[in-house]
Amino acid sequence: MDDEAAELRRIIDEGLLYPVFQPIVDFRVRAILGYEALIRGPQDSLLQYPDALFAAAKACDLALELEHACREASLRAFAAQRLPGRLFLNVTPGCLLDPLMINGHTRALLAELGIAPNRIVIELTENQQITDLPGIQEALQNYRGRGFQIAIDDLGEGFANLRMWSEVRPEFVKIDKHFVHGIADDRIKYHFVRAMQDLAEICNASLVAEGIERREDFCCIRDMGIACGQGYFIARPEPVPLRQLSQAAQSALANQQLSLTPNGQALGKMPTARTLLRVIEPVPMDACNSLVIARFEADPELDVLPVVHDNQPIGLINRHSMVDRFARPFRKELFGRKSCELFMDHAPLVVDQHATIQQLAMMLSLAPKHYLFDGFIVTDEGGYLGVGSSHDLMATITEMQISAARYANPLTQLPGNVPINEHIDRMLASDSEFVAAYIDIDNFKPYNDTYGYRRGDDVIQLLGRLTGEAADARCDFVGHIGGDDFFVIFQSADWEMRCWQLVRSFAEAMDGMLSAEERARGGYMAENRRGEFVFQPLPTLSIGVVKVAAGDCESHREVAAAASAAKKQAKKRAKNPAADSLAGSVFVERRRPGLADAPRPMLRVLN
Repeated sequence: MDDEAAELRRIIDEGLLYPVFQPIVDFRVRAILGYEALIRGPQDSLLQYPDALFAAAKACDLALELEHACREASLRAFAAQRLPGRLFLNVTPGCLLDPLMINGHTRALLAELGIAPNRIVIELTENQQITDLPGIQEALQNYRGRGFQIAIDDLGEGFANLRMWSEVRPEFVKIDKHFVHGIADDRIKYHFVRAMQDLAEICNASLVAEGIERREDFCCIRDMGIACGQGYFIARPEPVPLRQLSQAAQSALANQQLSLTPNGQALGKMPTARTLLRVIEPVPMDACNSLVIARFEADPELDVLPVVHDNQPIGLINRHSMVDRFARPFRKELFGRKSCELFMDHAPLVVDQHATIQQLAMMLSLAPKHYLFDGFIVTDEGGYLGVGSSHDLMATITEMQISAARYANPLTQLPGNVPINEHIDRMLASDSEFVAAYIDIDNFKPYNDTYGYRRGDDVIQLLGRLTGEAADARCDFVGHIGGDDFFVIFQSADWEMRCWQLVRSFAEAMDGMLSAEERARGGYMAENRRGEFVFQPLPTLSIGVVKVAAGDCESHREVAAAASAAKKQAKKRAKNPAADSLAGSVFVERRRPGLADAPRPMLRVLN
């Protein structure tokens, strides 16, 4: 132990700690959000890796001193490399009350290094028991007041950090790698993370998925709508980290299936940041403040000026803030010849041109308020393209909401005919293979006429909910044609199983809505269309399915016609007197759309 203590003291006193930085990607904008700083001791030392380093510090009662040294080394290296974006600094809760954090030393260091506090994310690690939660909350309030943001680490590892989430209300929450590794193949992990995502939306927090090591998990996390991710697949921690996404990460982002966001909206349908793009000639990072002032004076409509280095955006200058500063006495003489970096925002909102309007709106709602005035910089694979304004974004969102309200079914709020047709045409244009399923309730009209429209609406809403549950929200499109007719565009490989699951689920749910007498009789007495009082069977589902390959159809009309024909075949079996005890049917048209002379495939039914 004496040897470890001596080695630790030597490492701290001689400044031998060095950080490595791991990029954190923002899926919403396809760019690096920032870096997490991880500390290392000297190579070939017994204390090279953090576990041994911090264990020795705890044993020698040097934990706070070590944390202070780690913090300073990370900040200095981050500033020396002029890394873009945010810096995630690991801090134990007890360290928040360290005099060196409270007495202004860290604030002075940030000012010396030229790092704005709003670029620092204090990442609380749960490796010690919290004994003074009120004191820590007060400290966090103080840090937030200065512009710092808060993150909590390893969500899902224990109940303590769930409590910390509810008490601290962090801006970022990191999902433990246990729930991330293998999520693409593990339904339980998927739903755990989905539950975390629901909590994050309620708490206005951005999730960061840690430990992404496989391409499949990377794509799954992205398609779920998780905000950010980090892991070896994106980049390993390095002393000099990547400034742009690796080729593997860029390829995974670009080569995405025509998929859906968690709320069921097609990605391909939504406008992107590029639609809001306004081209503004940027200024280089070595431009002087006098040049920037001259640009603003020459163009009264210019609200912001982007600052670039080698075509990479590094900052944004706000007109009103700049002019206000230079309106004070002697400011032009003092600062006119100095670099514009002095007054720029070093952490502007930077988004990829493919970021959707919905993703942009979510980012702005979670970001500091000044981003609403400054807008955002638009890039293409990290290179500067132009800027976008929050005003234009809000106008576009309003227009989309009006359009969505116009085309959504009022009863289920699912997309109606126009969005369904648009989605089918997008699938055809992308040469994607898919399965079209036309879903209809058998014996619905007499049920609706007998029990009233309220119970009829309940059945339709039930079917809408069950259809959404049977589909994969990441890649299957669910629409409501009208009445008791629904339409699903499947990209799931297990689409047939999902159709049968829906038929069974509907039968079980209908059983729960009936009286004991109705269940026992298997139906009820009611008038038919000719006014005759006859026995009516209970509502069941008929699903007609058509597989569509690239080149099979030219428009949504052909797909709709083929699916409608398949649905009619399914309903024929439902009307067969010999099958009156059936609980539903699925008809799969095995012929390619448009081929009329091939043998008729088998019809499968559910008993």
